Order: sequence, then structure tokens, then C-alpha cells
Amino acid sequence: MNDVTLNLAADYPLLSVFWTTVYIFLWILWFMLLFRVIGDIFRDDALSGWGKSGWCVFVVILPFLGVFVYLIARGRGMGERSMRRAEQREQEFRTYVRESAGTTSHAEDLARLAELKNHGDITDAEYEQAKAKVLAT
Repeated sequence: MNDVTLNLAADYPLLSVFWTTVYIFLWILWFMLLFRVIGDIFRDDALSGWGKSGWCVFVVILPFLGVFVYLIARGRGMGERSMRRAEQREQEFRTYVRESAGTTSHAEDLARLAELKNHGDITDAEYEQAKAKVLAT
């Protein structure tokens, strides 16, 4: 017969489960931080190609030291760049929604009406009626 020991979950003490959970959490946290730093390196437009390659080599060859030095040297800029990207995305989203919904300003509506009147597409009476409608809203 084969002498095989069977490891059951009951043989794994609760403190060992806790420490295993902590190690897994720290491991995942480390990879998230590493990917965040590498992503910031590539998204930074102010950093030259040589600067990006230098930081990447430093982060890949000496990962712990590279990430911590990057956070010390450029950590504040990471937050500012992230905030600028978020504001830009928000502005682009608002512009898209405004254009998709078809909402325009009164000045744009009046300019469009004046253009229609100048081309002869609408009469003076229709122009005055549409202008009053735009100004009433």
C-alpha cells in the first residue's frame, strides 16, 4: 500500500489561514501598485521616450526599489495627471451627451434661424414666430 498523508482543512490552523490571506492580499496589492506605476509611466506625456524607457527598466529590473523611488519622485504628479484625465473624460462625456441630446444654446438656435431666413428657406413671419419661440424657452 501507498503511504500517502492526506492534508485536510481541519489540519490547517486558523492563524495560518489568516497569514495566508494577508500574504495573498499583499501580493495582489503589490501587483496593482506595479501596474499603476507602469501605466502612469506610459500615460505621462511630459516624460520623454528615454525617460519612459529608463523608468521601465528601473521598475522591471529592481521592482521594489524602482516602484518606491518612482512614488517618491513622481507620486504627486501621478495624482494630478489622474485628476486631469478624469476631468477631461468628464468634459468629453458632457459634450457627447449635449450633442447627442440635441440641446443647443439660444444663440446657436437664433444663428441657425437667421441662416435659414437669409437663404430664403423660411419667411419673415416664420422667422419671427420661431425666434419668439426660442426666446420664450
